[in-house]
Amino acid sequence: MGNILEVRDLDKSFGGNHVTRHVTLILAEGCKEAIIGPNGAGKSTFFNLLTGYHRPDKGSITFAGTGITGWAPHRVARAGLTRAFQVSNIFIRLTVRENVRSAVHAEMGQAYNIFGVASRIGNDRTGEILELCGLEHRQEVIAGELSQGDKKKLELALALAARPKLLLLDEPTAGMSLEETRSTMDLVDRLNAELGLSVLFTEHDMSVVFNHASRVTLLHRGEIIVQGTPDQVRRDPTAQKIYLGEHQI
Repeated sequence: MGNILEVRDLDKSFGGNHVTRHVTLILAEGCKEAIIGPNGAGKSTFFNLLTGYHRPDKGSITFAGTGITGWAPHRVARAGLTRAFQVSNIFIRLTVRENVRSAVHAEMGQAYNIFGVASRIGNDRTGEILELCGLEHRQEVIAGELSQGDKKKLELALALAARPKLLLLDEPTAGMSLEETRSTMDLVDRLNAELGLSVLFTEHDMSVVFNHASRVTLLHRGEIIVQGTPDQVRRDPTAQKIYLGEHQI
């Protein structure tokens, strides 16, 4: 098993304000890791740099052995680095199945061929994704009528349609009940274990972080302050002072 992602000395400034400073992060294939930190720590900017929405001022990004620094977002996504949950891409007036099938068609290059053969293309793949995400019994429901938890499952299903190698999740349990949180993270765990899908997620709920991540990285003012196993980060005095002290863990 090699490294799925190698980020080295990544810098980004906006208007003279540094939002990431010398960030170096190495992720192994099949990982499931979390990035934590206060609001304004640079987590979203870091994800934007990885996915091509921002171009770094300095540093390099290597994904699956290929340098992707400065690539356009669509090219990054096509390579297998996919982001979910920052902005919903659900079509709320379509059914769950129609949403997933549209995403499957897009991945197959059939996004604009909605009649004829395209309507039959990808049905098997659509069914597999629905079953994998536990949505097979909700497939005829209009997406806008789903619970928050099922909407997040649908977001994951749409991301899986792109056949990602590394999945970036922004606040996957935001706004969820305890039961929805458990169900969503159980699904993330299963995708990681059964598919070998590498996962990097941001999260403010420390119980989610410490129960589901194998390694945790604390960002503060754009810099990596602490990195280690959940137990190592939980016990770290600097992590306690900067961030964890205000969270019940």
